[in-house]
Amino acid sequence: MRGFMARQAPARLDRSHIDPHPAMLGNDRIGDCTSAGIGNHLHTTAALGGFDVAVTPDDAVRFYSRSTGYVPGNPNTDNGGVEVDVLTTAARDGYALETQTLFPIWGSADPSDLNGIRNITAGLSAAYLGVQLAAADMWEDQDGNLPPVWDTDSPADHGDPTPGSAGGHCLLLWDYAGTADTDLVTLLTWGSLQKATWRWVRSRIMEAHGLAWGQLHAPGSLYPAGDDWAALVAANEAYLRGGE
Repeated sequence: MRGFMARQAPARLDRSHIDPHPAMLGNDRIGDCTSAGIGNHLHTTAALGGFDVAVTPDDAVRFYSRSTGYVPGNPNTDNGGVEVDVLTTAARDGYALETQTLFPIWGSADPSDLNGIRNITAGLSAAYLGVQLAAADMWEDQDGNLPPVWDTDSPADHGDPTPGSAGGHCLLLWDYAGTADTDLVTLLTWGSLQKATWRWVRSRIMEAHGLAWGQLHAPGSLYPAGDDWAALVAANEAYLRGGE
């Protein structure tokens, strides 16, 4: 997939006319953001194909348990997930829903390669990111709303702006208005669409991954085709076999 990642990404990706159906999937109660991110990636892929996939909070919690060892009702086991381990579990064992089990193939990208991340976003439904949130990002107004735009120049009264001061989080990058530092991107997290600047993404990001769902591959979609698709499948199979 090196060729796919190295191409010049679209300068703008406007999906404001498409509802990606972001869902909370239990992440307001437990630290299952890695599982919720996969569930929401199913939503984004389906939305781009003109349909939807039913993913419930129970589905997300069940996969969180399978991929991390979380025991429902035992907060001592609610320690979040390591993204590469969670994605490996999904590829090997599937992401089980009520009526079907879906198997992604996936790969990682250099988190500093924003062009590559834009290619993942445009070509693989959404980018699956790990970020280090700052306490300033978690500031809420009197109505309990987060800042309308996450940025690196947050007001002093919003708290500590240091990346990681509020811990790690998994979320999806869905679209973007441009590629300049202050251009806005749309993130999917906690059941909502959250705006942020590219400079915020650069400041907070710690890992980036692309997922693809062969079972949801609709004709005419933006998924890699031909050699690109074959290369992604082969690389994923080699990884699962323990190869390079």
